[in-house]
Amino acid sequence: MKAISLFSGGLDSILSTRLIIEQGIEVEAVNFTSVFCAASRGKNSSDAEAAADRLGIPLKAFSLDEEYFEVIKNPGHGYGKNVNPCLDCRIFMFSKAKKYMEETGASFIVTGEVLGSRPMSQRRDAIMLIERESGLKGLIVRPLSARLFDPSIPEQKGWVDRGKLLAIAGRGRKMQIQLAEEFGINDYPPPAGGCLLTDKGFSRRMRDLMEHVPDFKMDDVELLKVGRHFRISPDARLAVGRNEQENDRLVELARSGDVILQPTEEVSGPTGIARGSFSEKDLQFAASIIARYSDIDKSREADVVIGSTSGDERTLSVLPAGEDSLEDIRI
Repeated sequence: MKAISLFSGGLDSILSTRLIIEQGIEVEAVNFTSVFCAASRGKNSSDAEAAADRLGIPLKAFSLDEEYFEVIKNPGHGYGKNVNPCLDCRIFMFSKAKKYMEETGASFIVTGEVLGSRPMSQRRDAIMLIERESGLKGLIVRPLSARLFDPSIPEQKGWVDRGKLLAIAGRGRKMQIQLAEEFGINDYPPPAGGCLLTDKGFSRRMRDLMEHVPDFKMDDVELLKVGRHFRISPDARLAVGRNEQENDRLVELARSGDVILQPTEEVSGPTGIARGSFSEKDLQFAASIIARYSDIDKSREADVVIGSTSGDERTLSVLPAGEDSLEDIRI
């Protein structure tokens, strides 16, 4: 008997997986990552790898790529408070897990879901909806909350001993921490930073991107995660670094066709990435924004270098933009 565990590497998924392993069932972990993870790049995946290694089980990692963007653009069950399509996101992941379960000969899915632990996706009605629409009705075992639900098929058929499963509900962590102590599990990550699509500021940028660049790509989303952002025109957006680390990251993210703006070497200031279709007037305005955040006297003109990924450069002399001119274009 084999099961597939949806495995974040967090405490709930570790405990759920351990409870199934304890019943002598072979488990393979599956981890999903996306560009919208609020944690630093790769951190969630490395947490999952380390936790799976400690449990002695294999892990298969899936990156939710541009196919997943269609879920965000057109969620069948709508958004949460921001642009978070939580129900459709989980249906998408569970459907992927179902396919992998069938490919590997596994018989059911294990999750670390705890009834009532999240307001949108962990309500009873939401859990049942996700299970049904992902094609996994009756094939999901939730070891931490199993006894609060009707028995799953694995429980009905005796593949899993329901008496060894739990009835945890709510957002508290006391019972999970106690169970971890009983298992001798003391090396687990703190709760993750969550999904950027639930963040109000990032969601504002994401809505702007979907409106102006409906066929956006992965690097467009990556750019949203760095610096200050300004909508210069319907076809032009500017990202401006706030520190040296963000300046370096913006240069990494520049692609062919982007304009790279920087103050001259004599002046400390931000790097900017202008993406889209910029007129000469747009470029001058973008340069004035770079000057606005540079370490110069704001009453005089500043030189801003206009470059590209191909190495072409020229210099514009501009007055720094006034703060009032930026109010309506911040995104």
